[in-house]
Amino acid sequence: MTVLDGNKIAGEIQEKIKKEIDSLKRTSNQIPGLTVIIVGDNPASQAYVRKKHKIAQKLGINSRVIELDKRISTVRLIKQIKNLNQDQNVHAVLIQLPLPDTFKTWEILDHLDPGKDVDRFLPINLGKILLNRTEIYPCTPAGVLVILDEYQIDLTGLNVVMVGRSFIVGKPLASMLTNRNATVTICHSKTKHLAGLLRKADLVVAAIGKAGFITPDMVKKNVILIDVGQNFLYQRKDVIKLCTQSQQNKFEKKGYAITGDIHIDAFKKSSYYTPVPGGIGPMTVAMLMQNTLLLFKQKLKLE
Repeated sequence: MTVLDGNKIAGEIQEKIKKEIDSLKRTSNQIPGLTVIIVGDNPASQAYVRKKHKIAQKLGINSRVIELDKRISTVRLIKQIKNLNQDQNVHAVLIQLPLPDTFKTWEILDHLDPGKDVDRFLPINLGKILLNRTEIYPCTPAGVLVILDEYQIDLTGLNVVMVGRSFIVGKPLASMLTNRNATVTICHSKTKHLAGLLRKADLVVAAIGKAGFITPDMVKKNVILIDVGQNFLYQRKDVIKLCTQSQQNKFEKKGYAITGDIHIDAFKKSSYYTPVPGGIGPMTVAMLMQNTLLLFKQKLKLE
């Protein structure tokens, strides 16, 4: 049983990014620009954005956060996005999801310049991923593949079950795994006999947003477990049931704990697994920084 250490790999990636940005700044006298738009006061989203902003600044990225009231009109929000599309100092734009319920996600995202779409969510960018015609991938799926590569896990011929079909993780990652010669089954809340499918999987990716949803009896021995879930727990009984002792200790200090979609006892049956926290989470942030740098370099080539 080997822990896939996302913190370690993310730190190495960020170190390389900082060195490259320092070099590019000397040669071009420019630095990458990343702007994040956050609408409303979702605590988890605010925490993610603060972390992204702090790391971006540390790496030498010109990072800006635009915080907007949840009562902002759709027209004004779209105008803000269009302004960023025109800003030559902004190379990457991230619209923090989920948006408040009053907004239609695609009505907003569709106004973003595909060339500044750092998350690679827009249809043209997802199409390039499907066809394997890009070097820039959605942050979380990219983080999954990088961590597998770093531990030299060959995907060829593996039977993969992807639990979750979002455009953020499930659908793009399924295409990326298929392009690596894995055989992928996408499952979701309406899938029948999910446990039976999971027990046949060589590799399970969980991105369903339900704490401890995949239990030990649902996976086979020596399975590879990739946990994309980030679930906040505020009840002690849930923390005791679903978290490690270390997480329980942190809960007593912070009043909350974070756990994934895979029950911690399932990891005991695995050959490799990503912990939560410390697995895919830091990899997602690292790939956001990598994508910002790649978009910046693309612009330099066009000038």
